[in-house]
Amino acid sequence: MTRLIVWRHGNTDWNAERRVQGQTDVPLNDLGQQQAVDAAELLARLGPAAIVSSDLRRAADTASALAALTGLAVHSDPRLRERYFGPWQGLTMAEVAQTRPAEHARWTAGEPVIGEDIETLDDLGKRVADGLQAAAEKVPHGATVVVATHGAAARQGIGHLLGWPAEQLRTLRALQNCHWVELTHDPERGWQIGAYNVGPFTQRPVPPPV
Repeated sequence: MTRLIVWRHGNTDWNAERRVQGQTDVPLNDLGQQQAVDAAELLARLGPAAIVSSDLRRAADTASALAALTGLAVHSDPRLRERYFGPWQGLTMAEVAQTRPAEHARWTAGEPVIGEDIETLDDLGKRVADGLQAAAEKVPHGATVVVATHGAAARQGIGHLLGWPAEQLRTLRALQNCHWVELTHDPERGWQIGAYNVGPFTQRPVPPPV
């Protein structure tokens, strides 16, 4: 069966500040770069046949750490970008809660539509799932592909692939930086989740990624 590894990027300064990144092109910080190297050493042992990444730097640079070990090229796909958060981008979550309390309450409740031109969960899930499916089709049946993406994007894209309702998807904790999800696919069973939030180190729980 084909194996799909959905890998969240390493830490950034905006992650550390609990600042909303969305599609702002924020680079990895020193910690994030080291996380990518540490995770890549484990992922290389899975023998990936292809690497695909969001075109945002924090994901692309994370993927590059694995490419350096495997000799594989990194294929870029903008469908794997993080959720677009519109006017929230650049604000801390505390600032969002203070200045946009109604929208923040809808986000906290997991409502699919927040407003303010923020991408809906349905649109996000469909977009990222299309990118994940395309990545899986880059390798022969039975091979492994690694996809470097983002926290909210990963969760919604995976949920869409699995056909999970929103209520079930919300039971998944946020992916930690440079941790990943393992999915497998075969013609009889379709997509199945094999492992979740796997990584080379233990971190304290973090707020939902944005």
